[in-house]
Amino acid sequence: MEKKYIRPSDDEIREKLSELEYRVTQRNATEKPFTSDLNDNYQDGIYVDIVTGEPLFSSRDKFDAGCGWPSFTKALVDDHIVEKLDRTHGMFRTEVRSKFGDSHLGHVFPDGPRDRGGLRYCINGAALRFIRKEDLEKEGYGEYLKLFE
Repeated sequence: MEKKYIRPSDDEIREKLSELEYRVTQRNATEKPFTSDLNDNYQDGIYVDIVTGEPLFSSRDKFDAGCGWPSFTKALVDDHIVEKLDRTHGMFRTEVRSKFGDSHLGHVFPDGPRDRGGLRYCINGAALRFIRKEDLEKEGYGEYLKLFE
């Protein structure tokens, strides 16, 4: 049975998140490239929505795209990612948001590694919380340990 991920009230979100995390997830901002510690993180584990905790990406699907933001070839749980057309800044892009938190995560582009599906999920580190493989069980994500066997 799938866990329930509940979006907190705006007041609770403001209290929980830093100013940058709030602006990125709730106001569709973008963090500056190469500023997130998660960009260079290659430990085994999963990345969850900083607002709700819903699982989004696995370190197994992370790669160095050289763009300055954490990049992934696919979602950990397809159903937890919502794609929307983004026409801001005179461009046509595909925005990605978390399903339950409705957090702005970043964008997906068709310029990822061809041998891994060709997608690049370019994600703001400020929208993510990383959970190390060693902490998955105690954090309630034990079902994802099998990814690292």
